[in-house]
Amino acid sequence: MARSDRLMTLTQALRRRRHPVTAATLAEETAVSERTIYRDIASLQASGVPIRGEAGIGYVLESGFDLPPLMLTAEECEAMMLGARFVRQRGDAALGRVIDDAIAKIEAVLPENLRLSMREASLYAPVFGTMPSEVISVEELRRAVRDNRKIRLRYRDLSERETTRVVWPVLLGYFERTRGLVAFCEMRNDFRHFRTDRMLELEVLESRPPRRRAVLLKEWEKTRDSCEHAITGVDGPADLRPARPGSPKS
Repeated sequence: MARSDRLMTLTQALRRRRHPVTAATLAEETAVSERTIYRDIASLQASGVPIRGEAGIGYVLESGFDLPPLMLTAEECEAMMLGARFVRQRGDAALGRVIDDAIAKIEAVLPENLRLSMREASLYAPVFGTMPSEVISVEELRRAVRDNRKIRLRYRDLSERETTRVVWPVLLGYFERTRGLVAFCEMRNDFRHFRTDRMLELEVLESRPPRRRAVLLKEWEKTRDSCEHAITGVDGPADLRPARPGSPKS
């Protein structure tokens, strides 16, 4: 890794943390020796980067410091292009359009050598099979999740039973063979998982859930360890978790 890239990686590693981090941890993360970390820290401090701390205790980057937003390394460019290729193949149509716009904006302000890295990225994300067709607008569903709005769904489960329910959306998952919504279901008073290709009607309501989406996400994350399945295939279950004895699954 070039020294300039290493210094940027080190600065980013410090910026990600709120608490002091030791030279040993930074050395492991950047694949260099602790002695190199000490030299690089001194170089950054000499150039005006506000790093506090000392050897044996740890280092922390003072709040308020920021890097120019487009000081990217070649590896960061490759990572973005890898993600962009997946979005083009498995994102909904609107996401596929905006990712190309975003990449074009980034390329416009990059130096020529990094633009070349973007255009000739050698990483590939193969995706096999086709996505099942959807009746509802995934773009509208994404907006509802982002805006933290309740949703009224008419839904058909794997047993072909139709229900109408109001849910509090938590997140929308994009998998290789399907897309799925994690939401708190008012009818079941619990978290449920809904495949977008089984949504028959979607109505975004004006009302908001009584709890913030970040809170709901933490609550859901505590339950997902008990999942036996995932929404990863066209025959996957609508509900990720095992049904309780005597209760309907979805």
